[in-house]
Amino acid sequence: MFNSQKGQGLVEYALILVLVAIVVIVIVSLLGGSIGNVFSNIISNI
Repeated sequence: MFNSQKGQGLVEYALILVLVAIVVIVIVSLLGGSIGNVFSNIISNI
């Protein structure tokens, strides 16, 4: 009984981590070019 509750908690944490990872991947893919341009401008100004 207690083992299934621990397993359920681990599954919930895993699902949250997967959701956060997907959101981060989407944000990076959408803003990837902009972030690259910012770093390019910083390097060219140095």
